Amino acid sequence: MKQHRFFVRDNELGESIWVDDKNLLRQWLNVLRYQTGSQLVLFDGEREDRLYELARIGNGAVQLKLVTELERRIPERDLYLFFSLLKKDKNDWVLQKCTELGVRHFVPILSSRTEKTGFNLERAEKIVIEAAEQCGRSDIPRVRDPIHLETALKEFGGKIDLFFAEQSDHSAINHQPSTINPSLGVFIGPEGGWTEEEKELLAANCEKLNLSQFTLRAETACVAAAALLQ
Repeated sequence: MKQHRFFVRDNELGESIWVDDKNLLRQWLNVLRYQTGSQLVLFDGEREDRLYELARIGNGAVQLKLVTELERRIPERDLYLFFSLLKKDKNDWVLQKCTELGVRHFVPILSSRTEKTGFNLERAEKIVIEAAEQCGRSDIPRVRDPIHLETALKEFGGKIDLFFAEQSDHSAINHQPSTINPSLGVFIGPEGGWTEEEKELLAANCEKLNLSQFTLRAETACVAAAALLQ
């Protein structure tokens, strides 16, 4: 039986711990209907994944007893996704699916044709946490506030291997990522595509990543790029 996994902040995962987080307790006791003897996995996103057993249900808290330590699972590549902000709930979809595919850093981009500029960072962080819990990752991706394309290129250029997605008849990476530098990033354009000026800027700072001979939606391109680079 698959164990449910829960991310916990600022909580030392010792051999015996008391948990009083109201949201967790509501999910465990009211939704999942855990009882004494039920097992669950806690992870802190940085050091430990541990299997616990529900030992005691108190008034406003539960006691967990350590069963065993678990092997941590983290993505092999340190992958940055620079994605132009999308409309409606497409950003949520990108965050969820690309967390499942191993993206470790989400950097929303403001470009000339970006139609949406608002971004709820708190909501985004909640989405990547839930996706990490469900897919079995031991780390939590980092999400930052949106920055302009020029700012991103200036900040990351020369520090990590950079690519930008393009339509092509052949799905391939023109330049293989460095084996020395484990960090790499890919830029995905907005629904309306990059402007000619932005393409020139990207071409001067990034290698081309050919995704498909077909025109992909921006959110599809994010998933395709993340899968290809992993």
